[in-house]
Amino acid sequence: MKAILYQLAAAISFFTRIPLWRIVNVPVEHYSRIICFWSLTGWITGGITALAWLAFSMLFPPILSIILALTVRIILTGGFHEDGLCDFFDGFGGGKTKTDILRIMKDSQTGSYALIGMIIYYLLLVNTLVLIPHKIIFIVIFVADPFSKLLTAIMMNFLPYARSKDESKSKTLYDKLNVGRLLFACMFGLMPLFLFLNQRLWFSVLLPTGLVLFLFFYVKKRIGGYTGDICGATALLCELGLYLSVCLITRISPTF
Repeated sequence: MKAILYQLAAAISFFTRIPLWRIVNVPVEHYSRIICFWSLTGWITGGITALAWLAFSMLFPPILSIILALTVRIILTGGFHEDGLCDFFDGFGGGKTKTDILRIMKDSQTGSYALIGMIIYYLLLVNTLVLIPHKIIFIVIFVADPFSKLLTAIMMNFLPYARSKDESKSKTLYDKLNVGRLLFACMFGLMPLFLFLNQRLWFSVLLPTGLVLFLFFYVKKRIGGYTGDICGATALLCELGLYLSVCLITRISPTF
């Protein structure tokens, strides 16, 4: 039980800016086992983002409420996944070989592919969220975060790491999930979906699921595995995919 609590604290410390390290001294070896808790940390980041949207929506128009809520999440996570998405756009946009892609993704400079990609990504994200019916947006935000992280964790479990441990930015290689830990991740990734989302919106998981399958085969072909940047990018793109699906379903069947 102590090891599990250490791993949970490590996951929260790693994936958010919540300063648990001030009160819990987590041994380094526990950071390699945090992936099964990633969807659970989505309850924290998704929940706080949804609550921020709810608070801001009482004061501001919809588009401002969305932008401010997303700003809260960036502050909460330190832009951790957004940094990965930038590097993903730069690496796969500008690199032709595996060596080029890995080198560009590790480069601290931001290129034109990252800049253009992030502008398009946030235009899609904000405008899609604005179009989702007001009465379900809180639930959709809370559902999308852990579900997208679950999909990414599953992808990681079936791909090798594309770099060596020494080349990793975090200097950590994550352990593969056994059946029990995979079921644990699935439980927290799927529970909000089945408990809170209208059954007619369950079909919204098809697009992000298809997207993670595409990314799985795409990165496997290009560089032979995943990196931390690819994981952050996958989580954000799958989340956007779920929002797009919900937006499409609610516009086709506007009875929510």
